[in-house]
Amino acid sequence: MDYHSEEEMRDILELREWISEEIEKRQKEIEKLTQNIRILDLLVKQSSFSKASRLVSPPPAKKNLEPAVQEAANVIPMKTQDNQVIANAHVTQDELVIIPSEEIALDIETQPFKSFFLGRIIGNMESQDNTDVKSGKIPQNTAISCMVNKEGNRIREILIKNYRQKERANEIINTATWSFSRMIENSRK
Repeated sequence: MDYHSEEEMRDILELREWISEEIEKRQKEIEKLTQNIRILDLLVKQSSFSKASRLVSPPPAKKNLEPAVQEAANVIPMKTQDNQVIANAHVTQDELVIIPSEEIALDIETQPFKSFFLGRIIGNMESQDNTDVKSGKIPQNTAISCMVNKEGNRIREILIKNYRQKERANEIINTATWSFSRMIENSRK
């Protein structure tokens, strides 16, 4: 038998832990890239439907195209109390994509985006899912994940994969709407 010193064993375990963390990090990166591809495919698909509907002149053909777009993603307008649309939530069975309105610049650093929306709401869902993964209640690939795509500090879209429950989707949309409204108010101060 080959015996290793305590120090060698510690080094081996640290190396193993580091490799495991790197694998997990790469898997998350691959999942996020795959998610982005799906979103881009969805946007291209919606865009091509939109262009085709403009080209088709008979109204019946246009009506036949619209349900196909609606099945791809249910679009929920996110409005302030004064009924201004600040973003749209595109909801599919597996993903929720929040796209802020073009005329509204939401800075990722403006409160309460990071502390409340990402930290408390999404963070709590991720924590619960990680606990469920560890206990075997759900598989690793079904845990919620969130990615914010931005241009500089401006939020372009929020991609949430594996929200899994309608209640979660509603909570995400409602708290994002509230957070965006507060962000708009805070940016005016």
